[in-house]
Amino acid sequence: MGRAAAMTGTTAGFLRTLGDQGLITPLRSEGGHRRYSRYQLRIAMRARDLVDQGTAIEAACRIIILEDQLEEALRINEQLRRSQSGPDSAAGT
Repeated sequence: MGRAAAMTGTTAGFLRTLGDQGLITPLRSEGGHRRYSRYQLRIAMRARDLVDQGTAIEAACRIIILEDQLEEALRINEQLRRSQSGPDSAAGT
């Protein structure tokens, strides 16, 4: 956890708080050590940036969750758009 904190420019306590808020859930090694993915480290850095700008940590976590949900919805919409613009739609023009 100390290494992850150093990599993200945060503290171990900050990373624990992100876990408590449900923003990131690290895997555990056999020895019980937290293991963070690169994606989780990027999320932690985004949270740190928001907190550094004066956003409360709870609000920062909610913002990031909503950003992720929006990104996923946009990705799904794009997939649907592509699937609807297949060969059938070209024949109708």
